[in-house]
Amino acid sequence: MHTSVEEAYDKKVNMTNLSLKEKTAKGLYWGGISSGLRQILSALFGIIFARILTQDDYGMVGVLSIFMGVASTIQEGGFTAALINRKEIKHEDYNAVFWFCFGASSLLYLLFFFCAPLIALFFKEPELVALSRVLFLWFWIGSMGIVHNALLLKKMQMKERAKIDVLALLLSNLLGVVLILNGYKYWGLVWQTVAYGIVATALRWYYAAWRPSLHFNFAPIKEMFPFSIKLVLTGFVTQVNNNILTTLLGRFYTKHEVGDYTQGNKWSTLGSSFVNEILQSVAQPVLVEANDNRDRQRHIFRKMLRFIAFISFPALFGLAFVAPELIVILITDKWMNSISIMQLLCVWGAFLPIYTTYTQLVIAHGKSNIYLINTLVIGLVQLLTLLFLYRYGILVMVIAFILINMIWLLVWHYYVHGLIGLKIWHVVKDIFPYMGVTLLVLFATCLITLPIQNIYLLLICKIGVAVILYVTIMKLTNSVMFKESVDFLLKKKRK
Repeated sequence: MHTSVEEAYDKKVNMTNLSLKEKTAKGLYWGGISSGLRQILSALFGIIFARILTQDDYGMVGVLSIFMGVASTIQEGGFTAALINRKEIKHEDYNAVFWFCFGASSLLYLLFFFCAPLIALFFKEPELVALSRVLFLWFWIGSMGIVHNALLLKKMQMKERAKIDVLALLLSNLLGVVLILNGYKYWGLVWQTVAYGIVATALRWYYAAWRPSLHFNFAPIKEMFPFSIKLVLTGFVTQVNNNILTTLLGRFYTKHEVGDYTQGNKWSTLGSSFVNEILQSVAQPVLVEANDNRDRQRHIFRKMLRFIAFISFPALFGLAFVAPELIVILITDKWMNSISIMQLLCVWGAFLPIYTTYTQLVIAHGKSNIYLINTLVIGLVQLLTLLFLYRYGILVMVIAFILINMIWLLVWHYYVHGLIGLKIWHVVKDIFPYMGVTLLVLFATCLITLPIQNIYLLLICKIGVAVILYVTIMKLTNSVMFKESVDFLLKKKRK
């Protein structure tokens, strides 16, 4: 018999006396550090890559993004959320998930390996045969760290996850830079991705005090399967939805144009991922823990919405505001065509964490059927719309993509209202003050910096003036979210 993994971890990390609020704050803190450092590293290395590589290089790898997204969803099998939702977990549960995910990923890699010529034929690029076969190693390697990641997530070990994510990103990107500087071009991007999977998986094994055994008992899989399979199907459709633009561009447009879209999407994602990843790391575990008290869960959910609005609107709207200067200064004017794409995607990126939090609440209540149906419908709407609009150009497709997702927030709200009684007025009250302040600040900043002609000075002044104005307004209006955030950071600094 194996001792409970939960008990072993409680002893190791000594978190049993922490309140839910303290766990959430700690999770947000370390999630913020992890996400912030990763976005900074991604930006720094992204500058190097974008200055050396061409649109065609990015387009070559970008067209494979839909396959990587789908593979990662099937690889994970929805079992991360299933494990987090379980109240009592034993070694047998983790062991069954480990071997199931590893076996499924092995079969999936073999399928993709032999289908590589068909992928190359679809995109009319013979080089994609070898490229895809190497790139797809990433999800096969990553399958061996899924259980360890779920264990760290369930216990909200965000400090350890931060170390894993930052180290993996740093080491893999260093390898990518070395390869690119030695003339390997887009192969540098491919091996950087594979190296990330290797390092992240190795570190998850190091930090998570759990090892698989050769005792095969798949009974826990049968118990979790009805819940997890719906998440897999949902994740599959979600990945198709998220990457449908890249896929259609790769089929109907040139690699050059795909590269412009990929670059614009990359920089907007750097901003949206900061908040979105923080919330994803804590939302489900925290909401699951409060499942037995509807009022308490609604209170927590609204607090999350306020935190998102406080961070996301100034960060993403601000990123769109400085995009022209940022792109030209950092990665040169050869990427000018990506600026408008980046700005549009930043608008949706500001709302993406809200979208994610809605879905996390639905999952926390075990409503994977609602999650699946909703995602299938929006996926179908997006696909039909974009297939109709692709002939009108990239910007029209991007705008349509954003509008559909924004409208669908109301659909998610309908289900969340049924689960916790959240009213639309609650959402408006929680997020729109921060949105209004952000727009006011950016408008004032635009007027103040209008006379500045030097592009470098303009970027610095735009950022500086906007930050000063936003912080000043938060202090003058006695923003509770601002005060709590500052107090928590000062407390961590004193420690």
